[in-house]
Amino acid sequence: MQEYLTLKNENCDEFTVKHSRFIGYAKPVTTQDEAVKFINDIKSKHWDAKHNVYAYILREGQTRRYSDDGEPQGTAGIPVLDVLQKEGLTDCVVVVTRYFGGILLGGGGLVRAYSHAAKLAVDSAQVIRMAMCVRAECECDYGFYGRLAPLIHECGGVVENSEFTDVVKVSFNMPEDVYGSFTAQLTEASFGRYTASVIDKIFLETK
Repeated sequence: MQEYLTLKNENCDEFTVKHSRFIGYAKPVTTQDEAVKFINDIKSKHWDAKHNVYAYILREGQTRRYSDDGEPQGTAGIPVLDVLQKEGLTDCVVVVTRYFGGILLGGGGLVRAYSHAAKLAVDSAQVIRMAMCVRAECECDYGFYGRLAPLIHECGGVVENSEFTDVVKVSFNMPEDVYGSFTAQLTEASFGRYTASVIDKIFLETK
């Protein structure tokens, strides 16, 4: 997997329908332990709520889990999970808390309400794209630095740090799929004087 969609922040949103209050919470997570802890934290916070429905998807083990938490089967957990799947999300968890307002919503009403609450939570947490990136370094003289930094930017990279000693050492991140093109352009622009070296590979947020 070279890229995936997930959530940027932990956030929440809510709405009320027929006096039932639905509060959607969403958070980026990377492990099942993190997901379960978040679910339990919300359950503790809303211990007096009628239901705390949840769903999460993880890259780790291609895991998908959900719970109706007492709602009629198929009316709560699956709709929340469906929202995550339709958005193409992974490494995230959503919990929807419901305070019952005394009016039954029916099966269709519950599906719509839990779906809407999950979508509100996802939107509030902001969907982002993560891509496999290289962390790389390049050393050059001061004269070439004025060309190197713009070249990194032009190729979709981000300069993380520049150290100025007798030479300039530039540390940067760049999507892996464009790194080869960057190194070719670097060789051409510097007439073969400078090369970059990969230090690490990591998933990072990209545009």
